[in-house]
Amino acid sequence: MHATERERLILEALAPSGFVSYRDLESRLDASPATIRRDLSRMEAEGLLVRVHGGAKLSEAEEAEPSGAALLGTPFDQSITLNLAAKQAIGRAAAALCEPGEGIMIDGGSTTVQMCPHLDGLDLQVLTNSLHIVNGLLPQKGTRILVPSGSVFREQNIILAPAGEDSMPRFHAPKLFMGAAAVGQRGVMQHDIILVAAERRLVDRAEQVILLVDSSKFVSSSGVIVCGLDEVDVLITDAGITPAQADMVRGAGVRLIIA
Repeated sequence: MHATERERLILEALAPSGFVSYRDLESRLDASPATIRRDLSRMEAEGLLVRVHGGAKLSEAEEAEPSGAALLGTPFDQSITLNLAAKQAIGRAAAALCEPGEGIMIDGGSTTVQMCPHLDGLDLQVLTNSLHIVNGLLPQKGTRILVPSGSVFREQNIILAPAGEDSMPRFHAPKLFMGAAAVGQRGVMQHDIILVAAERRLVDRAEQVILLVDSSKFVSSSGVIVCGLDEVDVLITDAGITPAQADMVRGAGVRLIIA
């Protein structure tokens, strides 16, 4: 098992209670105690957790629950203005992948919200955690909108449930459209572990994961891993992606679309 996959599983194990024991990690990871200790040491250095007697716990910065807490990362009102033309083109290309009448999931983000104007008339069922996306879809009479339960994070205007709580309605959608804070060899990353846990639940429900990121997201490669590139089916970006970055994406078996 690759270190990236072990890191994701460790974070998943921490999510419900904020603590995981060495014994639990040994059974989950099928890895030696020495390997697990190295993983925990690396993750502690990255500020993702704290090693304690008998296992590990979430760092204080990562323990925040949705009640009044703010997510790490750039507020939506700021990120929406960055690389706007590229994001609009990416949103248009993503909407073109939707089939009339199907159910889709759209994760909140400044790029995914650009899909909304192009979904009118497709009579879709849309599950989203983003109030911005809800507002964008409300004028579309034929679009059915579903939202999860949870608390609202005002800076991002998204609805998230506490760690370990599955708040999603019973809904099957073949396609998930999601963004990211960064994309690199290690996978798809976000800044905040609460957001990662929510997105992971969406990824696990989807038959097809479609990633919407402008080319600036390939510059930074720091953050908490949501999923590996091999779990992404389609990646839509702009012409600013370099040949090396494009080769990395295609090398993981991902279909690359340049908007």
